[in-house]
Amino acid sequence: MPIINRIAALTDEMAAWRHDFHEHPELLYDVHRTAGIVAERLREFGCDEVVTGIGRTGVVAVIRGRQSGSGRVIGLRADMDALPIEEVSGVPFASKTPGLMHACGHDGHTAMLLGAAKYLAETRNFDGTAVVIFQPAEEGGAGGKAMVDDGLMTRWGIQQVFGLHNMPGLPEGHFEITPGPILASADAFEITVHGKGGHGGAGPHRAVDSVLIGAEIVGALQSIVSRNVDPMKTAVVSVCMFNSGSAFNIIPATASLGGTARTFDPAVRDLVERRIAEIADGIARAYGGTAETKYTRMYPATVNHAHETDLAAAAARDVVGAERVNDRTTPIMGGEDFSFMLLERPGAFILLGMGDGHECHHPAYTFNDAILGPGASYWVRLIETTMPAA
Repeated sequence: MPIINRIAALTDEMAAWRHDFHEHPELLYDVHRTAGIVAERLREFGCDEVVTGIGRTGVVAVIRGRQSGSGRVIGLRADMDALPIEEVSGVPFASKTPGLMHACGHDGHTAMLLGAAKYLAETRNFDGTAVVIFQPAEEGGAGGKAMVDDGLMTRWGIQQVFGLHNMPGLPEGHFEITPGPILASADAFEITVHGKGGHGGAGPHRAVDSVLIGAEIVGALQSIVSRNVDPMKTAVVSVCMFNSGSAFNIIPATASLGGTARTFDPAVRDLVERRIAEIADGIARAYGGTAETKYTRMYPATVNHAHETDLAAAAARDVVGAERVNDRTTPIMGGEDFSFMLLERPGAFILLGMGDGHECHHPAYTFNDAILGPGASYWVRLIETTMPAA
């Protein structure tokens, strides 16, 4: 079954919604304008219930099918927040807010779920209840956890939950999914090295060089993946920040390092956290200094449930054909806070191809409006095929 005709007719309207959201990006939980527009549209569509303020600024709407005998309740989630990036995409509807940009396509995710909600509220061709979820603060704020903690699953009796994300580099309109881990846990670490300041030219032997210690730590951290992690498993440890010093001839007393760690396996996650601290401490002491490590667990791995993965793949095949759906894709090291919802209920996260273009989080990233139709149709078919009306 191709893109639903009614959804195709809504494509221009979905694109207009997206362009408006794109012009007015909002950060983390401060998505008041976006959430207000989303709630207003959902009420206009005739949803049976629209509630705001879930997880601080999230929006939840209920759409009941024309039959309710199944008793089934399925949640569909989109994210609303933007990123602190200065946009250089050149699109005519570029961000009007300096320093903020929809560089990850959340404006598109919101627009396609709104399109699906409009269709589902019009037709109600299913047996059960669809709950559409518009989430704030995916980009580092754990808005998914905030909504769960605010009673998202229990208040509406959600039994299964599904998420979707655009994927630059994957051919336009193709879907990818896999059971088990599809995205990695996303953690952050900070290391503060304490040495002893001194003159870089006249008296380096009287100093304890925090820069040298930090540099040794950067190199040694790479041994975690190559020499501590089982080669049949996966991990990434990247130092992305190194700050120290104030002049070319002064050895600074302190240096600070920061980075990210990504894993799929909880045991590997524990190992990486432990080894980062051990290596930093050991090297610092060997050079006569000390090191303090702060490791912050941000998002757990996004782990798809097998049955729900099959349901999602089947719905995608209904929309774009079997040849455009890969249901055993290779997991990627990006992180997602939809993972918190999958810890609470069975569900699945699927990727929708954007075609060629800049990666997410790039200042020239552009969302491909051509995937709004396939994305909204996927949501509709997921509801209609998983909860079929008699």
